[in-house]
Amino acid sequence: MSVPPSLLTSTGLIGGFAVARTARHRRWSGAVAAAGGLGAAELCRRRSGLGPALLLGTTYGAALAGSHPLARKIGAWPAVLTATATTAAVAGLLSRRNRPTR
Repeated sequence: MSVPPSLLTSTGLIGGFAVARTARHRRWSGAVAAAGGLGAAELCRRRSGLGPALLLGTTYGAALAGSHPLARKIGAWPAVLTATATTAAVAGLLSRRNRPTR
């Protein structure tokens, strides 16, 4: 059984933020976020190819970066959850296994 890439993106974003809040070590939170993003991109690459994996990685990075200014407007946790939901949805769409067309 394989882990869905959307679970890894969610774990990376929420886990990275939670580590930053509790441990107050940016390196540790960055490591958690990077592991989630890289793991999700690799699973997506295996399932759907390089193009979708690169798009997922770009989406993940944009969500991570975009959550910071969004947090100033709606709050930290709502921003992280919004970025996570968006990225998980994209991961779900991009990581579908290639199926032969009819």
